[in-house]
Amino acid sequence: MSEFTIGLGCDRGVTLETMREAVHGALAMAGAQPRQVAAAASITLKSDEAALLALAEEHGWPLRFYEAHELAAVAVPHPSETVRRYTGTPSVSEAAALLAAGPDTPMTALVVEKHKHKGADGRNATVSIARKTP
Repeated sequence: MSEFTIGLGCDRGVTLETMREAVHGALAMAGAQPRQVAAAASITLKSDEAALLALAEEHGWPLRFYEAHELAAVAVPHPSETVRRYTGTPSVSEAAALLAAGPDTPMTALVVEKHKHKGADGRNATVSIARKTP
């Protein structure tokens, strides 16, 4: 059974329900189950984001955080100047998923690139999923 890593990005103050909906939608797109997730990851700016912490705990996923310069060094299919303006890196979810998947994981390992979801709370969550390097 394949293992995956999930990269997570979100608006500040996003609800757990919005994060859950985004992740479950992305997993469905990948044809994957939560039990196949080896780790979740995001940017250090989000290390205190309650919904990310709660989601990882709910599923028992290790949650890793990367500095903006680490994420910025990863080639991704959908870099964003808006994301760079707010975080210092052109990608959070795609780059975090790839970094968590293993060293030198190519962008072709992304099975879900940049799944954006706007929740009932009006906040946005972005999820990317990479196939973990064996």
